[in-house]
Amino acid sequence: MKDKVLRLLSRLREIEPLLGLPSTLADQKRYRALAQEHAHLSQLKEIWDRLESTEKELIENKSLYAAENDPEMLQLLREDIARLEKGLPELSLQLENLLVPPDPRDSRPIILELRAGTGGDEAALFVGDCIRMYQYYAGKKGWKCEVLSVAESEIGGYKEYIMSLSGPNVFRMMQYEAGTHRVQRIPATETQGRVHTSAITAAVLLEPDEEDEFEINEKDLQIDTYRASGAGGQHVNRTDSAVRLTHLPTGTVVACQEERSQHKNKDKAMRLLKTRIVEAQRQKAHAEISAIRSSQVGSGDRSERIRTYNFPQNRVTDHRIELTLYKLDRVMEGDLDDLTLPLVSHFHQEKLSS
Repeated sequence: MKDKVLRLLSRLREIEPLLGLPSTLADQKRYRALAQEHAHLSQLKEIWDRLESTEKELIENKSLYAAENDPEMLQLLREDIARLEKGLPELSLQLENLLVPPDPRDSRPIILELRAGTGGDEAALFVGDCIRMYQYYAGKKGWKCEVLSVAESEIGGYKEYIMSLSGPNVFRMMQYEAGTHRVQRIPATETQGRVHTSAITAAVLLEPDEEDEFEINEKDLQIDTYRASGAGGQHVNRTDSAVRLTHLPTGTVVACQEERSQHKNKDKAMRLLKTRIVEAQRQKAHAEISAIRSSQVGSGDRSERIRTYNFPQNRVTDHRIELTLYKLDRVMEGDLDDLTLPLVSHFHQEKLSS
């Protein structure tokens, strides 16, 4: 790994003078590519320097500990050694992730769709828990969240929740969240203390950029307006602010009622519609987007899953990479890097081997 890091750091030294050349500044596409590579390699250098510094400090402290007799100093050294040893795996994980080369799509905005699958009310509640988890994760990463469409459940939670996420490396870190997420826990309504199993599905779609942006012809759209339903304030059921768009050539249907303004709801619905149609084109399919998405998320049945969240054992397991962590409480608070970083590394290695 060290040889690979050193090669990349030599590349960083090559890029720095190139960014200041007039010929580079004149070619905006090349400049953006070099700037992205420079930012990635600069981050790699920062983590590598911290890792080397931590390893050096650890060796020095262990040497001091072996020669020390003072009890108070020994205690201080023990605590410092424990802190350094705890930090090394995290730095190694970050470095491993950064050794995966950047993809032009890494920081593209995404649309995240979560839906309740098997399990009824409990699945809808878990959709709400996962929304909170991803929003916390977005906060830690400095990403922006925007709600696009919501269908609330009668007892709380959501039958469906669609939001956009934008920010640095948002697609890089979130792309492997697509699939069926299984939850095992004791529902609040369970009187016998039995563990129930439910499932939700997640889809991760790239929002169109200037290269795949396209115009939707108004004559290909059926636009329906209706009164919003559910929680939402005084505007609910008083004005026809909710908007449903149907793209007639593909049969794609989207709806939005989150805004008080019909115009804003239409804008959000149009974004969602374009994203789903572009995703269909990207998958080289010409069927309805639900068929595209089913290959990504499955049926929502309990048996199809990428990840299991077991609350009684405080355990989360990602079945694709056979990774189990006993800190589900922290994961649900948005500490997802211990899952997302190994997935990025794993699928990069898989791509290389194929």
